[in-house]
Amino acid sequence: MAASMEFVRSKIGPQLIILCFLGFFIPTATALIEGLYCGTEICYDVLGVSRESTKLEIARAYRQLARKYHPDRYRAGDPGLAGETAESAHQKFLLIATAYETLKDEESRKDYDYMLDHPEEYYSHYYHYYSRRLAPKVDVRIVILVTVCAISLFQYYSWWSSYTEAINYLTTVPKYRIQAAELARQQGLLNKTKEKGKNRRSKEEIREEEEEIIRDIIKTKIDIKGGYQKPNISDILLCKIVLAPYFLCTYIIWYCRWIYRFTIKGEEYGEEEKLYLICKNMKMSQAQFDSHEDHQVQTFLERQLWIKENYEVYKQEQEEEMKMKMASDPRWKRYRRWMKNDGPGRLTFIDD
Repeated sequence: MAASMEFVRSKIGPQLIILCFLGFFIPTATALIEGLYCGTEICYDVLGVSRESTKLEIARAYRQLARKYHPDRYRAGDPGLAGETAESAHQKFLLIATAYETLKDEESRKDYDYMLDHPEEYYSHYYHYYSRRLAPKVDVRIVILVTVCAISLFQYYSWWSSYTEAINYLTTVPKYRIQAAELARQQGLLNKTKEKGKNRRSKEEIREEEEEIIRDIIKTKIDIKGGYQKPNISDILLCKIVLAPYFLCTYIIWYCRWIYRFTIKGEEYGEEEKLYLICKNMKMSQAQFDSHEDHQVQTFLERQLWIKENYEVYKQEQEEEMKMKMASDPRWKRYRRWMKNDGPGRLTFIDD
């Protein structure tokens, strides 16, 4: 029996010595971590409340201590602050404020209570503490919404300015002014501006009214496409984001129909489908493609540009034509002569 006990001591003894050695040098897990919340102080003890205290009780305790230790209320020799200096009272006030900030918020208080109950999760406490402190004070969703609304307003204003600029330009073009004036006479709108008798107006007023009538006719009769077309509220960013699910479902349905009609059933393309493929081959947006003149669109259809091979040939022809124009253009010739003789890379002496 004695031999067996001696054997156990010989085996366990070194392990106990190692464990005691490690326990001496490795600090035990503690919930009071310096730099987190109230540091080595317990926030509840700082405010003089318990963990079961309500938010109202915590706020009441904070107000009482804040009035006592606030730097503006500190007076040397105050009986209630016996042994306190201005600096120590200020530091205590900061600790009280920190304790209140920790316990007044439900989420922060929940994290702090978890830290007190689970002191061994050292790194987890650091993560929760700094993630909450560094988190933005304003909801990111609100920031995104405000940004999208601001961009949408700027978009709409910019498009409306471009449309107004186009209308103002068209009212100065004789071709469109004559057509608009003729339509106004046929509708009897210009005759109403020239009244006699008591209702007679000055020439300036009549001219302004005629200009407004011509302007309205140009707005209603002329179809402006491309970047200067009339703005549509459904085209702004905010509406596109809101209607994104609808557009996505519409596109999926349209794509399935396209596959069924032209791939499975082998139907021939209609004019609308041909124009869509031409626009796709040219890598243009719909607004850019709509800015083409009618005779250009008709040329696209006659050349069968919805076929990829035909479009490549057409593109090559356009590039060659552009090169020929640039080669015969006097301004381009002068530019090439300047680049050859006096271009930006030429170095000469002043006497040359």
